Amino acid sequence: MTQSPQPSSSPVRHVEVAIAGAGFGGIAMAIQLQKHGIHDYLILEKKGEVGGAWRDNHYPGAACDVQSHMYSYSFETKADWSKRYAPYNEIQQYILDTVAKHGLRPKIHFNQEVVSAVFNEGTGRWVIKTAGGETIMARHWVLASGPLHVPAIPDIKGLTGFQGKVMHSAEWDHGYDLRGKRVASIGTGGSAIQYVPEIAPQVGQLHVFQRTPAWVIPRDERRYSGLRKAMFAALPFTRTLHRWRCYWTNESRVWPILNPWMARIGEAALKKFIAYQVKDSALVKKLTPDYTLGCKRILISNKWYPAFNRPNVELVTEGIREITPDGIVTSDGRKRPLDAIILGTGFIVDPRIYMQRFELRGLHGHTVQEDWKTSPTSYLGITTSNYPNMYQLVGPHTGLGHNSIIFMIEAQVDYILQCIKLVKDKGVDYLDVKPEAMTRFLGEMTQALQGTVWNSGCKSWYQTAEGINFAIWPKSTWRYWLATRRVDEADYRFVTCRPSAALNPDAAHLLTPS
Repeated sequence: MTQSPQPSSSPVRHVEVAIAGAGFGGIAMAIQLQKHGIHDYLILEKKGEVGGAWRDNHYPGAACDVQSHMYSYSFETKADWSKRYAPYNEIQQYILDTVAKHGLRPKIHFNQEVVSAVFNEGTGRWVIKTAGGETIMARHWVLASGPLHVPAIPDIKGLTGFQGKVMHSAEWDHGYDLRGKRVASIGTGGSAIQYVPEIAPQVGQLHVFQRTPAWVIPRDERRYSGLRKAMFAALPFTRTLHRWRCYWTNESRVWPILNPWMARIGEAALKKFIAYQVKDSALVKKLTPDYTLGCKRILISNKWYPAFNRPNVELVTEGIREITPDGIVTSDGRKRPLDAIILGTGFIVDPRIYMQRFELRGLHGHTVQEDWKTSPTSYLGITTSNYPNMYQLVGPHTGLGHNSIIFMIEAQVDYILQCIKLVKDKGVDYLDVKPEAMTRFLGEMTQALQGTVWNSGCKSWYQTAEGINFAIWPKSTWRYWLATRRVDEADYRFVTCRPSAALNPDAAHLLTPS
């Protein structure tokens, strides 16, 4: 259900909490605010519907790589998941149902992409402006946009001049008929390993361009029986127990990541698995990674390797020299005529890049573009020094490679609620994490990453272009849960604004009605 922009009833709207993004993070934040009696909030969503990644990623075969019962809120479990790993439409429907159940839709302002957020030192408020013309002043500001919402478009010579169809996996055009077409898929990441096997039987010829092979493990495709779903519905504690079983099963996967020698044992088995699934020995060699299992994201599929046994599917490992109006030329000079190009090239996860056009200004003129020049960093991935009352969900060093990100989001939401309560209880205008707390946390993360497979030498989306791993939480997730159970007040400054302070000149222009 797409909705049109909702105009503000006044030039400036004042709220206690403003949230950017109506995906899993923003929705969890809103529900918990309501449960804690805070109803003076709004969500600013850049598109016309909720769902975030699950609204956008509807390509053929799109599904989650975390078990359904674990990839959902602990406070909003679902008895009737169809299978162990849910498809995209079922996850999106879960989000829609959750929004409806908790009455969140009136609080969401759709088609309101945030273009600037400036902290006003005189009032202790964030002044937030949207592309749709809204201006909001909020005491607390939550960035829940997540790291997977800006498609990465590769910089390939001639791409913009291609005269056939071009689409990114996160912008799939279901109106374009692939049947019988000559198609190129660029990239072999999480989306490509799902859509390639689905479109292969339809297209005339499929050229899969691979820069680096991925480790792909088997997928549990079992469906939940009607009896099992009835039991989950009648006895809620059984789905809670099932959820915990999923959690600890996933958590056990961290040990090979933290201990690379264990990962190498898994590699030996997977190499045999690839050789068993792919009939051509030359292809087996090309599809087998040369880096440690887990260094890049481990993918799951039962269909990826068998797809290359099809006569109409070609794996191309030569680099792309250029794209012509009607095809792709590789580094060996060969040209492959094409009707369509699909970009399975993932997302821009480095906020220094995807936030380039977004003005985020904190105390004393601080900007994230300048403060994160070396690498994005925050305390616990939630608060950042010089950006008072600003909180991130899935911020630096809180991404995962082995368990459900929903678990991390819920821990972060609980921590943010504690921060909001502290500001109110102390009668101050804002809290600001101390630089030394951020430095300490970054040191802990850097130390924890040493000796793990994430730092074993490969290049992954967990890293900046300079090779700094800024995305991953390099420990067990229960340790993050413990770290966020209580806000350590010693890590923060609590500040009351001077009543006579003048309006921050940097924010003044934002208060002018559009």
